[in-house]
Amino acid sequence: MIRLPKDPQKRNQLFLTMAGALVLICAVGFGLVRPQYARLAAIRSRTVNTRSHLQIVKDTAQESDKIATDLANVTYSLNDAEEDMATGDIYAWTIDTIRHFKTGYKLDIPDIGQPSISDVDLLPHFTYKQLKFTLHGTGYYHDIGRFIADFENRFPHMRILNTDMEPVGGESEKLSFRMDVVALVKSSS
Repeated sequence: MIRLPKDPQKRNQLFLTMAGALVLICAVGFGLVRPQYARLAAIRSRTVNTRSHLQIVKDTAQESDKIATDLANVTYSLNDAEEDMATGDIYAWTIDTIRHFKTGYKLDIPDIGQPSISDVDLLPHFTYKQLKFTLHGTGYYHDIGRFIADFENRFPHMRILNTDMEPVGGESEKLSFRMDVVALVKSSS
């Protein structure tokens, strides 16, 4: 057990010294140590954020080769799809395309209408222009259906619209048809 001095003055000085030391320790704790802990917490938080950002950058850098490969594949696919699009002399392209394609079908297509170019009416501000022309001819129903299906499968950038069919006067199974063809036109730039 600690013995306290008998003299009240010395005892008061001892209590004052102990109280001062306690106040000084608290002041050092709250004034110097506590702000350092706050700074350490802020540094830890920034370190965690920086590490997560660094990991994102590393992941993106690792995926850059894959992205470049994907871009090359998409560019190749686009160039391949644009290969048989209308370019240059539109009327000559229209005649050549229909004449070459119809050779495998039992259809008579004597009339290919004059093509007209306009903006694409399905999508505003679309990169390509739109080409419309009309086909007139005769054939059997099955041959016409096969021609339309094969045409749209062969040319994914073309669609056949507004197909009208009527029986030919003397033959009961032969049909006269009229159809509109809409195609995308490759820009010249």
